[in-house]
Amino acid sequence: MTSAAESTAWWIYRGHGLPPEGDAEIPELPAPPSWRTFDGGPPLPIPPVSDTEFLRRIGVPSPIAAKQASVREILTVNAALYLRRPILVTGNPGTGKSSLAYRIARELALGPVLRWSISSRTISRDGLWEYDAIGRVQAAAAEENAGAGDFVRLGPLGTALLPYERPRVLLIDELDKSDIHLPNDLLAVFEDGEYEIQPLSRIAATQPDVTVFTHDRGGRATVREGHVRCRSFPVVVVTSNGERDFPPAFLRRCLRLEMPQPDLEQLVGMVAAHFREVPQRGQDLIREFLTISEREGGLANDQLLNAMHLATSNAYQQDENWELLRNTLWQRLIVSGMD
Repeated sequence: MTSAAESTAWWIYRGHGLPPEGDAEIPELPAPPSWRTFDGGPPLPIPPVSDTEFLRRIGVPSPIAAKQASVREILTVNAALYLRRPILVTGNPGTGKSSLAYRIARELALGPVLRWSISSRTISRDGLWEYDAIGRVQAAAAEENAGAGDFVRLGPLGTALLPYERPRVLLIDELDKSDIHLPNDLLAVFEDGEYEIQPLSRIAATQPDVTVFTHDRGGRATVREGHVRCRSFPVVVVTSNGERDFPPAFLRRCLRLEMPQPDLEQLVGMVAAHFREVPQRGQDLIREFLTISEREGGLANDQLLNAMHLATSNAYQQDENWELLRNTLWQRLIVSGMD
């Protein structure tokens, strides 16, 4: 019979979201399948990470505060790491879908998360690159000494596909808000792990190497002959609030994960990550939140954090109006057609 330790020995991601203690503790990633192997290069180092974004998104890293992920989450993420496939994360608003990307990045030391927020007007090229043609014309008219790369900026998807030594984490947030064609437009990029920047391809004969801006703050990278090809396919986390279905071809290429409403233990861990101490009033508030969330059809985690901040800080002294204020903060997000 296989022991518990043996059954989890293949896990790279364990769901605690704690950063490695040192270089020796950084998890080694498995080799990809032959059909998900790419040869972009030369290899680039992972950019340095600032703790500010992680603290804002998932709180202070500590064993007590770490959210205990479900076995399904851990299995799905590890399968995606081994297979180099995107993860489609669905669930109600505020259940921690986007937080998954930050836990993966911090736990596996994969650098800053590249976030691509989707709207109804987003097209695939928005995530790959943008070219400031007007700026280049103005620079030429003013006889400014600027190269073509000064007017090209890679988007979050385009940056994630640069040939990094280790995969970057890309969060494609709320894809269900997109135009109906965007999921299918992403398929070729997900399969091929590469893309072309046409303005640079046109000048490749005279300027084969062009340094462009990336999506990272202050980031620059050199693009050769107008093409970008990844070396290690990024960890792609796609979130959806379930507002619409996706094409079968897109779903076939993703591993799917449904985020349930968090339970008491998970909420306590989330609150502890943002508040150094959770007083008795805070614990009572979490229980009230759970009760109302179940009754009203699902509240968002940040609604609890908002109430917790007011209830446990000196900004607001609780009085007879507390329940009215709490109900204002905890207005339900899912409204039935009967209302």
